[in-house]
Amino acid sequence: MTSGIFPSVPSVPGKETGEAASTSTATLSNTSSATSATSATHVDLEPPHVRDTIKSLLLTPHIEGGYYALTDSSPTLIPSPYPLTSLSENTLQLVGGLRPDFDPAVRRASSSILYYLTPRSPVGSFHRNRSRIVHTLHRGRGCYVLIHPDRRVETFVVGCEIQCGEKLQWAVDGGVWKASYLLPNQDATSRCLDVHDEELLISETVVPGFEYADHEFLSKDKLSQLLPEELAERYGWLVKH
Repeated sequence: MTSGIFPSVPSVPGKETGEAASTSTATLSNTSSATSATSATHVDLEPPHVRDTIKSLLLTPHIEGGYYALTDSSPTLIPSPYPLTSLSENTLQLVGGLRPDFDPAVRRASSSILYYLTPRSPVGSFHRNRSRIVHTLHRGRGCYVLIHPDRRVETFVVGCEIQCGEKLQWAVDGGVWKASYLLPNQDATSRCLDVHDEELLISETVVPGFEYADHEFLSKDKLSQLLPEELAERYGWLVKH
């Protein structure tokens, strides 16, 4: 993959830009709809080892970019801490609506997915969730960009070079806008980097469990409202919908 599509990343992982505008499922609803919404992603164009990973883990295209598979959905139901109304009608239109048995008054206690960024689908576009999400690295390397509710921008690198400040595990609170993208492999001898191509394989655990009712994509207009012009231009390529 040509690394030129990537902007420069912070030299020290965990950097916060600090600029404000004046200067972190239950069963994924309508999975087939979310998959068709990202039909431009073609698994057969991925490198062989990536195709093998997608096949072995039963991954399908994710509406945010990349691939995913639901791996756990807690059977425990809890009262929903969220408003009964969905966060974004745009998201619901993109995924074909809420799952038929969805009850807005309750949530699963937790849910987990595998999430995979690849050479042909290297970006997880800006979005936010109402629930808190804990991310765990399995292999690969990437960069995360967060826009906090106070409009502070935080960027950090996830990977196995922990002596350089790269993260093996990270949490993103509900309400934080989040995007991610692959980074070129700098050290093919690293234990969690594949020698063939860039990739990023992680787990995400969502508490309370994920529902598309709690999901929203960031728009270009909203990005311009949140950030100064320079930053909005810098990160605009991470906006998908």
